[in-house]
Amino acid sequence: MLRDPNIYSRRRPGAFDWSTAVIAAVVGAAAATVYFRDGSARFLAILDSDLFLFGDMLPKVLAGCLIGTFVTLLLPREIVVRWVGSESGFSGLLIATVAGFVLPGGPVTIYPIAVALLAVGADAGAAVAFITSWTLIGYTRALVWELPFFGPDFVLWRILVAIPLPILAGVLARLALRAFAARGRGKP
Repeated sequence: MLRDPNIYSRRRPGAFDWSTAVIAAVVGAAAATVYFRDGSARFLAILDSDLFLFGDMLPKVLAGCLIGTFVTLLLPREIVVRWVGSESGFSGLLIATVAGFVLPGGPVTIYPIAVALLAVGADAGAAVAFITSWTLIGYTRALVWELPFFGPDFVLWRILVAIPLPILAGVLARLALRAFAARGRGKP
């Protein structure tokens, strides 16, 4: 079976981003609603709280982006393509699942690493398996939050039930991407 190397290429974003425009419109409408409904004091209290949250999150987001950038510089493209690229098959999904399970950190760290892996040569299925694994079976959340509250039996069963899900999500992502690529080339 021949594989198209351009199947995983992404198109460049345009000058105008619709998702940002929609979010800005929703924020503007919500701000206007609060201002006219609850007054300027409440509006300024919410704005102050949001600016504090923004200031608190900004260094974390910058650090996550730096980590993602360093990943692209430190990992050789050939190794990433071989281990979790489009030709890696089922073993690539397993490697991505184990990496998502092992890596600590929050979404501010994990998502930039996933984007960096995509930029270095990983395929979308491996990135989806990586993020899904971190979300469902990441050990840090199990150790810090679940084990103390629910006990070892619950954590063990939850992890055992969730283990196949990142691999399934990766397979589905690969199939969906191939279907979209085939559809774009005019094939049924």
